[in-house]
Amino acid sequence: MNPPVTEGRRSWLRDHSELGVSLLLLAIGVLVLTDALTMDVDITQRGPVGPRTVPLVVGTGLFAVAVLLAVDVLRGGRGGAEGGEDVDLSEPADRRTVLLLAGVFLATAVLIGPLGFPVSGALLFWGSAYALGSRRPGRDPLIAAALSLVTYVVFNNLLGVPLPGGPLMGVL
Repeated sequence: MNPPVTEGRRSWLRDHSELGVSLLLLAIGVLVLTDALTMDVDITQRGPVGPRTVPLVVGTGLFAVAVLLAVDVLRGGRGGAEGGEDVDLSEPADRRTVLLLAGVFLATAVLIGPLGFPVSGALLFWGSAYALGSRRPGRDPLIAAALSLVTYVVFNNLLGVPLPGGPLMGVL
């Protein structure tokens, strides 16, 4: 075991951490392009712009941005803090907050089917506020419920994008 090589590798990875973002964008771009190219399209649905057009443009854009970002990082480019940003980039991420947010998102994904969007959305909004530091038990759940209901009504009734209603389907 050679510690200097390991430390050198860690240092290189730390200095080029933006490559992870590039790989993620590349993977999402390939996924979007693959889905768009394998999409079954009925000939009667086609017009001047078919249903594949937007996914192809988005997938190509993701792919191009991933490649350009990787090239920039490998040439020594680094993302810097914006003028008004008050984040110390040398400090590690707050793992507790990250884990709480990941748990809230995972719980929402699991609960949206059986409970519907109004309930799981309220849990998402309240859990996110709690994970990010808000500790107002009288106010936060009420705001979360209102946000969730407004989001549900806007998407379901005004935009025509059906969201699962769950047990509240008959009520809303």
